[in-house]
Amino acid sequence: MMTTNEAGLKLIKSFEGCRLSAYKCPAGKWTIGYGHTRNVKPGDKITLEQADAYLRSDLKTSEKAVREKCEHLNLNSNEFSALVSFTFNCGSGNLSKLIAKRTKPVIAEKILLYNKAGGKVLAGLVRRRQAERALFIKKEV
Repeated sequence: MMTTNEAGLKLIKSFEGCRLSAYKCPAGKWTIGYGHTRNVKPGDKITLEQADAYLRSDLKTSEKAVREKCEHLNLNSNEFSALVSFTFNCGSGNLSKLIAKRTKPVIAEKILLYNKAGGKVLAGLVRRRQAERALFIKKEV
């Protein structure tokens, strides 16, 4: 069963950022680590190892969505990991829209369009989509 590779984890971590003390995210949820929200309370503190474990656990939902929705695409580990990052950030509904009746080369181009929040293009999302596309098209060694 395919899981997110090291390049994918590195990409996700670089864009999510890691905070070892609980904080309120822009949506008002208590958050810790790399965007972990389950059972987080004010004052919580974790180690980097716990943050990594939370991320691995939190990615399972996105990995499952990519495995199920993209089975017909026969993804390699870079393609899979890029789409896990996308799904972790944008949700499985947007994954369905992204891949709908599309080939891998078209998906690689269309992923760049998911760069807006509230109708506005955000520089951070532009960079993340470019990084995801670069991983998606990167040949495996």
